[in-house]
Parts: sequence; C-alpha cells; structure tokens
Amino acid sequence: MASDLGQPPPAKRPPTAPTTITAIGDDLLCEIFLLLPSLPSLVRAALACRTFLHAVRSSPAFRRRFRALHPPQILGFFCDPGREAVPPFVPLRSRSDPDLTAAVRGADFLLTRIPEDSGDSTLGWELQSFHGGYVVLVNNATDQIAAYNPLTQALHLFPHPPEDIIFSISPEFHILFSEEDQSVFRMVCVQHQDTPSLAVFSTATSEWQVFPWVETPPHPEGDVRLFYPGTQLNGFVYWKHASQAYVLALNTVTMQFSRLSLPHFLAEIEDMLFRLGQTKDGKLCMVGVDDSDAKIGTLVVRVWGADDDGVEKWMLEDTFSLSTFIDVTKSSTEYDSTVQIEAFIDGFVYLCIKYGEHTESLISLCLETGKLNKIFDDTYTSPAHPYFMSWPPSLVCNKVSPCLSTLVKYFQMFGP
Repeated sequence: MASDLGQPPPAKRPPTAPTTITAIGDDLLCEIFLLLPSLPSLVRAALACRTFLHAVRSSPAFRRRFRALHPPQILGFFCDPGREAVPPFVPLRSRSDPDLTAAVRGADFLLTRIPEDSGDSTLGWELQSFHGGYVVLVNNATDQIAAYNPLTQALHLFPHPPEDIIFSISPEFHILFSEEDQSVFRMVCVQHQDTPSLAVFSTATSEWQVFPWVETPPHPEGDVRLFYPGTQLNGFVYWKHASQAYVLALNTVTMQFSRLSLPHFLAEIEDMLFRLGQTKDGKLCMVGVDDSDAKIGTLVVRVWGADDDGVEKWMLEDTFSLSTFIDVTKSSTEYDSTVQIEAFIDGFVYLCIKYGEHTESLISLCLETGKLNKIFDDTYTSPAHPYFMSWPPSLVCNKVSPCLSTLVKYFQMFGP
C-alpha cells in the first residue's frame, strides 16, 4: 500500500550552472576596475583574460572616467643629459603600489634600443618632446631622430630634414598619432629661428614634406623671434613667445598656424614659470606665476573659454599663493625658496620646489580639489622631464585581433 511505501521521493532539482567570469557583464567589470589604484594596476588586471581586456577596450566612456578619477601616473623623470650618451632616468619607487613598481622595472628607461654613436661624438641624444608614452630624441652627430616608447619598446627612426628645408641648429620635433591607432604617425619639425619653417615626415610617404608658414601678426622692428619649447595638446602644438604676451598654435590636422593672446603679465615670463595644459574635462588651461607683488607671489590659473558675450578669452579660474607649496621646515633664512612649474597634465600641475642651492622636491597640485601630493622629496633635480605612463595601445585599440607582440611585452612587464 501507499502508506507502507511512504511518500514518493521529491523531484530532483536541476544542478545550478556554475558562475564563471564570463557571466559578469562589461558594465559591472568596469565599475570594479574604477576602484583600482592606478593605471599600472588596470593594465595588469585587463591583461589577465580576454573578458577583462574586452571590457576595457570596448568602453571609451570607462577610460574617460578612469582618467578623471586617477591622476596621471608618473613613473620617474629624465634628467638633463648634458654630454652623456643617453638621458639618465630616475625612477619612482612605491612600496604601496607593486604594480607601479612592476611597470618601472619592466620598462626600458635605459633606452637600450636607441642606436649608439658610430663616431667619436660626445653630443649624444638630446631630448626633444614627450607624447603618448613616446620620447622623441635627436642626435645631431648622426642626423637621426628617434621616437621610442620605453614601455612597449617600440622604436622608430627618422632621417633629419634636408638642410635646404631646415638649417637651424636647434629645430624642434613632435610625434603625431591617433590614440586609437599608433601604427600610423607623423613627425613634425618646426624651425622658429632664422627663416621660420615647417616640415612633416609621414610614414606613408617616408619623406619630408614642406608646409607653408602662415605668418602671425607682424613683430616690432628689431624684435628677435624666439619661442620656448612647444606643448602638445588635443591636436595642437603651442609655443609661448619669449618676450611677447601670446602663444603660437599649430593645428596638426590642417597644419595651419594661429595665435592666442595671453594676459599682459605673462609677456616676458620665464619658461619655468608658465605652462599650458588641460583640465580634467579637456579644456585648454594655463598656469603662470604672477610675482608682480614682491611680497605675495601667486600661481594664476586661467581657462580658455567664451564669456557671457560669447567672446573667447582666458578667464580666471583660480589663484594659489606660492607660500602654499613651501615646506616651512625646509625653508632657510640664507636662501630663498623658489617655485617652478615642471609639467601640467590633465588637471594636475607638477611643481619643483627649491630650498637653497641643492635641495629640491617635486609635488603635484590637483586644480579641482587643491590637494597637494609629494612625489619626490629631496631627490628631484631640475631641469628635468617627468615621464608619465600613457594608455597602452592594447587597452585602447578596438580591433578584434590585437597586436600580439604588444600584449606579450605587457605580460612580461606585469608578470609575477
């Protein structure tokens, strides 16, 4: 009978499907990645598996949010090379961020792939500019131009422009490429002194092409045309004039020149006291030291934008007293403490603070929050060039099959 047999056994439930990493959507993964401490940590996480890599590569919005939440990652600085063969590099050491340490350890900051001089030259390689992780150097002894990425170890060599195009002893070079595709790029050479000239080397044609120089408004009679080294931002290269209150701007798409006026107090300001950069949301911005008041020097921040009447100009954004950046415990009555601007990247201003003749520190100032962060204490040496880690192409390119060599190099860099 049924009573003797008891109740029928309950029906078996189907086994629960195991949860795998592929069950987590890209949106949730990106929210998790935003909590990582730095770009090196993100690189290491993204290259752990194809699912993580796809989440990062497929979302430009995520990359913008990550940049807004995390300051530009400085890996160290290149010292003024003097007459050394290659510029020496001083790395940033961080015990609190092992991924940052791994990035520094895995990169080639000794520039070992840069060709050595074939002759008995003491000139060595001269630093020119930095962009997208690339270091641009010039060797006047061998007439070579090198663009080298110490992280990916990608090296590109270019011939010097012919003398009938560029004959100045100190032309300036900048590498141009799209963030989405660094395999196609151009090298721009600008000669400001003597006869102003503009030449561009394209990887498509493998030759230099001369572009017309669009003259800016005339200079006073007898004035010597001289510009400080250029700054590359959002498709433009900007040069501050050394004795007049304006910036010369080159549109790297149209190769046309224009100029932006500056506040009058910046007319004859030294290069170390002025920088162009951009805010976290990408607006063109300038910082300059106003020391017209001998007692109270200020760091002035202005953003390029339209006023209430729709006229574009430099609008005052903020001011900071220079005393804000001075460590009173290091100040000396014998020597004055001085403040210099070393770099301006994505809303962060990097300041070199000199105490006397030998002691120097490097600090960062977040323009959005006013927060100060000490990066190098008593070990910084000016003049120098801070090197910032750029987003590797493997985290940006949206092609189905990424460049395997680039991926392998990053796996090696962030290995255990």
